[in-house]
Amino acid sequence: MKKPNILLFITDQQRADHVGCYGNKIVKTPNIDAIAAKGTRFDKFYVNNPICSPNRASLMTGRMPSSHGLRYNGAPLALTARTFVESLAESGYQTALIGKSHLQNMNGGAPEWLPSEDDFAVDKNGFPREATRHNFDTPDYKNENSQAWEDDPNHKINLPFYGFDHAEICTRHADRTGGSYLRWIEEKYPDYKSLRGRENALPDNRISTPQAWRTAVPEELYSTAYVGTRTIDYIENHAAQHKESPFFIQCSFPDPHHPFTPPGKYWDMYDPASIPLPEWFNEGMSPITQHLRSELENGTAIRESQMPYAVTRKEAQEAIALTYGMISMVDDYIGEVLATLDRLKLTDDTLIIFTSDHGDYMGDHGLMLKGPIHLHGMLRVPFIWSDPHLATPDIIQSLASTIDIAPTVLDRAGIKPYYGIQGLSLTGALDGSGNYRREATLIEDDRERVYLGLKEPQRVRTMITEQYRLTKYQPLEINELYDLVNDPAESTNLWNEPKSEAIRAQLTNQMLELIIKHQDKTPLSNGDA
Repeated sequence: MKKPNILLFITDQQRADHVGCYGNKIVKTPNIDAIAAKGTRFDKFYVNNPICSPNRASLMTGRMPSSHGLRYNGAPLALTARTFVESLAESGYQTALIGKSHLQNMNGGAPEWLPSEDDFAVDKNGFPREATRHNFDTPDYKNENSQAWEDDPNHKINLPFYGFDHAEICTRHADRTGGSYLRWIEEKYPDYKSLRGRENALPDNRISTPQAWRTAVPEELYSTAYVGTRTIDYIENHAAQHKESPFFIQCSFPDPHHPFTPPGKYWDMYDPASIPLPEWFNEGMSPITQHLRSELENGTAIRESQMPYAVTRKEAQEAIALTYGMISMVDDYIGEVLATLDRLKLTDDTLIIFTSDHGDYMGDHGLMLKGPIHLHGMLRVPFIWSDPHLATPDIIQSLASTIDIAPTVLDRAGIKPYYGIQGLSLTGALDGSGNYRREATLIEDDRERVYLGLKEPQRVRTMITEQYRLTKYQPLEINELYDLVNDPAESTNLWNEPKSEAIRAQLTNQMLELIIKHQDKTPLSNGDA
């Protein structure tokens, strides 16, 4: 079979139920829904880490964060890591990244937390000496440094970039997006800085939710337009100059990530008053949830950062309405990319994938953004696979996760996986051969921030099965067990219930086995012991 073109659409911070074909009756996503109508929608698809960088690295490598090493935002994916995109390039694919990558540090600032030099040795610069030696302070690890893009007009991406031989990246989010996007918007509107940010926002006193402003950036100059139009430009150029080679394009939108700044008509496309909140808005008794609620009540909440925070019902409705606006804009540009494939007669030769890097609380338990509380809305994301040369089921209920994307793409392209890849090819579920079955999926979560009343970063491990979520936290001595079938609100923690003792023991043992299974098998020995 001829190697297919592959087009991967990925959004940022979009939960599964924020897509029409996943049951949402309000948000307008006709183009994403059309991809699902021609292909397969995975109903139980989960991230392997609920944070941007680690899960994006898991997508690229097919490996867990504990194996590929990018365990939290702020650390880079080592250039020694192999990616499935690199394997595609080695097999003759033209590879392109348009949009957000986030495999390296985006902000360029100092780390938010470091271990105390009272406890650990430091080097001459005062940086802790680590157990492994690496040098991340080189130009190859500054590709996504937003400050470098702003300060140096000659700053560019060092290619190849994790297997991509063409890369135009977006850093940060919303109307503050940076990276290659800055070069594009400056060319079209030299005084672009006068349009960006809260300080230049258009007046609108209807919205009070945190991290929201009515951007002055017009629709045609917004980052979503950049990603969509540059993807179209790449496809057109490929068709004109490289049509003998298959392409892999990662079309990666920075939205619908906060801040909430949908431009133009997308700002008030949805009426907040018409947005239904989850039935479990006031549910949840986790100590972390209670801490965030108390901060809101006593006026000490920090709600203008990357950290999770509690909201009122009105604030949640507003944030969701603005998020829907961002999603609809993304969907519109996905439609334009798909129309380009049709116009160039490439649709019948192109495999289309849609997913997101993680979800968002979006009002679940009265919370916003993402954090160490492993609620379902943050862990479950859309995954759609539309293959013109493979008759696939409409919906697949089997468990699957982000690390499964890499081996599935390689399998479809007829490329053997590299040793150490930890995901499973979904081909058996897609083609009906039945040789795919995942009993449970593992989620790792290592934080680099000290917040939520804690004195050190958190580590969380979660296992999802067909019926249960089991979660263990450190350093907080929290254990959670939820019956997802009978308690979709995740409001009744069964961990200490005597009647749940047997299933708790069974699931704890299953998660331990899953953790052992995902221990890294590389590097291989380089000689006889």
